[in-house]
Amino acid sequence: MTDNAQKNVLLTGASGALGRMLAPRLAAAGYALRLSDIVPFPDPLPKDASFVRADLSDAQAVAGIMDGIGCVLHFGGVSEEKPFDEILPANIVGITNLFEAARRQKARVVFASSNHTIGFYERGTLLDTDMPYRPDGYYGLSKAYGELLGRMLFDKHGVESVHIRIGSCLPEPVEARHLSTWLSHDDLFRFACAAIDAPETGHAVVWGASANTRSWWEADDRERIGYAPRDNAEDFAEKIASIRTDDAITERYQGGVFCAQGFSQDTP
Repeated sequence: MTDNAQKNVLLTGASGALGRMLAPRLAAAGYALRLSDIVPFPDPLPKDASFVRADLSDAQAVAGIMDGIGCVLHFGGVSEEKPFDEILPANIVGITNLFEAARRQKARVVFASSNHTIGFYERGTLLDTDMPYRPDGYYGLSKAYGELLGRMLFDKHGVESVHIRIGSCLPEPVEARHLSTWLSHDDLFRFACAAIDAPETGHAVVWGASANTRSWWEADDRERIGYAPRDNAEDFAEKIASIRTDDAITERYQGGVFCAQGFSQDTP
């Protein structure tokens, strides 16, 4: 990609909570920004940004929103645990359409993956990004598919992609689990800029958490893209360390309540 092409950025899922947070920041940072979602953008458009409504399961529509784009920040799709038939269109078909359009466009993909790709590891287990997947539901499974699709398309076609396994991206942490999983809005924005601007990324996987003292997540590819988180959930420890649920499954596993949804074994 040329430097100029790389600055032409598409943000999918722009009408969601993280998209609405990122859009004005990215526009203010000077990126030529195209926003897209299946629903209208609810806020005033950032300066010089455009919005195109599109369904990710429609390959032709995805090809259209990708035209002229050098890097796509892919935050679109279902963002919570749902039955498979609700996950399939956007999170499986949609990510396939987007990666195929990126391949044709020679664009980089920055994929909003999730900690739910590894949700069934027990809390306190320290993980590297090369440890086996343990998804905690169809949502996490769809994010593992996106990461593997990126791996295959890089190996086969040279499509660059950066996959951020987002933990708990909130303005501030609100429960004890977040002492390990919190990703601040500022750190997500720093990550997005690093992933867009990196000269080369290959296929990279990065833990989507701030520099939390109690993090469960260790080695990843952040140095390759020049990303370093700055915030720390420990600053909120006194307020949130005692805030826990009464559910044994939720409290046992890193994926939290996603692991407990539909859990049918008598014991963990």
